[in-house]
Amino acid sequence: MRRIHVGNALSAFGLGFTVPYLYVYVAQVRDLGAMTAGLVLAVFAVAALIVLPFAGRAIVRRGPLPVLLAALVTAALGALSLGLAAGAVAVLLSAAALGAGQAVMQPALATMIVDCSESETRSRAFAMQFFLQNLGLGVGGLIGGHLVDTTRVSSFTLLFAIEAAVFLLLVALMATVRMPRAPRMAGAPAGAAPGSGRSGRRQLLGNRAMVQLCVLGFVLFFACYGQFESGLSAYGVEAAGISTSALGTALAANTLMIVVAQFAVLKFVERRRRSRVIAAVGVIWAVAWGAAAYAGLGHGSQVMATAAFVSTYALFGLGEAMLSPTLAPLVADLAPEGMAGQYNSAFALVKQLALAVGPAVGGPLAASLPGPYVVTFLLFSLGISVLAVRLGRGLTAVQDHPWGARSRVVARGGAAAEPVTAEA
Repeated sequence: MRRIHVGNALSAFGLGFTVPYLYVYVAQVRDLGAMTAGLVLAVFAVAALIVLPFAGRAIVRRGPLPVLLAALVTAALGALSLGLAAGAVAVLLSAAALGAGQAVMQPALATMIVDCSESETRSRAFAMQFFLQNLGLGVGGLIGGHLVDTTRVSSFTLLFAIEAAVFLLLVALMATVRMPRAPRMAGAPAGAAPGSGRSGRRQLLGNRAMVQLCVLGFVLFFACYGQFESGLSAYGVEAAGISTSALGTALAANTLMIVVAQFAVLKFVERRRRSRVIAAVGVIWAVAWGAAAYAGLGHGSQVMATAAFVSTYALFGLGEAMLSPTLAPLVADLAPEGMAGQYNSAFALVKQLALAVGPAVGGPLAASLPGPYVVTFLLFSLGISVLAVRLGRGLTAVQDHPWGARSRVVARGGAAAEPVTAEA
């Protein structure tokens, strides 16, 4: 588990190391223009959407570790070739390889966490994953920003070469991991044989709770993550008159809230029903959008508007800290035995779709109609609470409140639910 967490941190470091500077690199340093730079960013999303359905099946059939190693090698080759590419075609192909590799890392690592954890430790493991991902992204972006020089192509070549080296280092590290046989949460439904292809997809679509969670996940990612660097930032600059430095402060407040609150809220979250936690996040994010409305549509001073806008990002961070030990363990507990990889990939695909659609919808709406924009996403946040409550009605006691289910078993004098291990 420690090696897997190091893997999460390093993969996030690689992502934060280069992605913030891709646009500048392609448009200005390589002088390929804004259109090509925009296509590169689009290719990242398209590549993820293409490979994720196949990644789930591969994880089920081959196991998460071989899939992760293949994704790391692909990402390393994409990063290295991107640093050397001078033409538009080479840049786009390199970006596709890098985007595909990075997209597959997420469900592969998540499935490894599921296989190396028990229901009692899974929430804490995913909280640690989210914490290290944010830390890796922040540190990567900070170091990368000090290495690049827009007047020297060689500085970007060095940047991408270091990213490739990080991925190859991670290959060497993860190759030493010996995965246990995948545990199964007590009370989880029996499933089809791993690698069952279309039957596995039919089974996933036939799992009403999982379909509801995917719909809920799409709204969550669309209304929050899909707005961070597009709609909400455009709204802040255009409607609230926020400076770029204040926007940077807001993003830093989001990361700081996650770092500070992640383990502070963990114990609270673990002892509550997961559906209620997600519903509470919807309310918190509705308050965040209310603060954003005040920042852009209120009549207070610029200082008050800036403070309200920064608090919006901080409140989003609080919600994220509550979701990290909730969503991923719930996906794992809904998955039949041997199907965690396919369920993780399906949920990652939903997230990627939301991240692709969110900026496309939010950006233009925020720039042209700031009032309807903020009201729309405030209503989306309240919709999250409604969807979460409905989801809770379809979950078993163990899926929705595993800590409470274990407590009741112990109170009756029985043993707490344990996963079935290879030895058992």
